[in-house]
Amino acid sequence: MKERTRETTQPVSLRREVFSLAGPTMLEQLLQSAVNYIDTAMVGSIGTLATAAVGSTMTVNWLFMGSMAALGVGFLAFISQSFGAKRPDRAKRASMQACILSIFVGIFATAVLLLISRKIPVWMHADRTIVETAGNYFFILSISMLPRTASTIFAIILRSAGDTKTPMKISILVNIINVVGNYFLIYPTRTVALFGKSLTMFGFGWGVEGAAIASTVAFFTGGILITVAYLRHPKISPLGVPFRLEKEILRPCLKVAFPNMLQRFGTSFGYVVFASLINSLGEVSTAAHTIANTVESAFYIPGFGMQTAAATLSGNVIGARDRVRQAEITREIRRIEVILMLVSGGLLFAFAPALVSLFSKDPEVIRLGATVLRMVAVSEPVYGISIVTEGMLQGAGKTAVSLVFNIATMWGIRILGTLIFARILDLGLIAAWGSMIAHNVMLFVLFTIYFRRGRWNPLRTQAQPEEPAAV
Repeated sequence: MKERTRETTQPVSLRREVFSLAGPTMLEQLLQSAVNYIDTAMVGSIGTLATAAVGSTMTVNWLFMGSMAALGVGFLAFISQSFGAKRPDRAKRASMQACILSIFVGIFATAVLLLISRKIPVWMHADRTIVETAGNYFFILSISMLPRTASTIFAIILRSAGDTKTPMKISILVNIINVVGNYFLIYPTRTVALFGKSLTMFGFGWGVEGAAIASTVAFFTGGILITVAYLRHPKISPLGVPFRLEKEILRPCLKVAFPNMLQRFGTSFGYVVFASLINSLGEVSTAAHTIANTVESAFYIPGFGMQTAAATLSGNVIGARDRVRQAEITREIRRIEVILMLVSGGLLFAFAPALVSLFSKDPEVIRLGATVLRMVAVSEPVYGISIVTEGMLQGAGKTAVSLVFNIATMWGIRILGTLIFARILDLGLIAAWGSMIAHNVMLFVLFTIYFRRGRWNPLRTQAQPEEPAAV
């Protein structure tokens, strides 16, 4: 009777635990996506050229920020496993190593990006009419790389300790600052109607550069606040730990982080090349691609929120050597993920034209953007499975295989397909997004095969009677 009760109540308890980790992370990522939504929408009201200027360097920004997140993943695996093994001392020491690297990497990234920021739009084949504006936008954003690095890595460290609410709350404030800043910095002084009365609203009228300044101020605020929260956190604060590099801790963290960084860099650089190929298709394709990317990012949030839960819980159970619970977590997370991404994909398909029209009034941009969004909506569930599977591998510290799968599919399918079909055969943006969807489907196939074989799992040879199947 007790065993029967456990079987009927445990899924509810496990589901609650999964959502307690994934829910705040989903909301946080939704708010982070809102920064892009707000910038794109408010800048888009100026015109298509302004939208293209913001979008032309977006993927380069992803390249650097993705590398920062990859560095944090190495510490996530180590810290979550340390907590699972009841070793909080090792978790704090790893936290200090993350803090040291965040400082040095953030300063280095800031220097590099400020140095090359004016050249990036040229390298990205942006239209000559937007090169200067795009360069200014990217230069201003690059000033905030250090606090953004801190925000990215410290948020991951907090999540590895089970605290997903603090990053979420800070993201709310970051978005408020960004919206208010955009309102006053993008538009000139103008007359607005409020409660039936006309009011003169002051504005600086700085356009695209104003959007960059607002985002930079918001990022600095977020970086400072999350650093304070991180240093005060009772479980994970590095305060009291010697400020020095420790090879014993750093080596296993970097062993996990380095392949993940190579993966993020390689795939993000692929995004840069992908965007560069699309930029050469013209202003309408660039604007439609930028808007579709922005819209799509919000609909991947359930997947990446669940990835955080998968990585943290996977690390915990591996540290605790609990194979039965590992199998239960695997089944539940994959089940929830499929349901969430089916709903997400359905909503994206149904409302694609309306969503694109929020960012542009150009009929051709709306038509093209809605078409590619409906194409990608169909592949949402399979890509979601890839995302959470990768999260479970991250929690296990197995990132090398993700490096191979992501680089091979990015360059062998997405980039090569776009070059052949969109550029050489001149089939345009639809062919480019078709190549992207093929890339996502192949990732699903590779991750599913690898995961089912079980070689990634350090607990697979552990003897435990009456254990459920892992998948």
